[in-house]
Amino acid sequence: MNIPKDPVMLMSYLNTQLRDNYPSLEELVKSLGLDEKEITEKLASIGMKYDEKQNRFLP
Repeated sequence: MNIPKDPVMLMSYLNTQLRDNYPSLEELVKSLGLDEKEITEKLASIGMKYDEKQNRFLP
């Protein structure tokens, strides 16, 4: 799966996917074959953290 490399674009892409297609980050990474730790670390570098209740990355 080709996902955006830029952290801001990645956040936007993932939040859209979470909103439209996946009930959780775990389901998204499993389905797309992504590394959850790598994604969360990349987004943490711009101050974003996954919020399970809202199912999206937030500051």
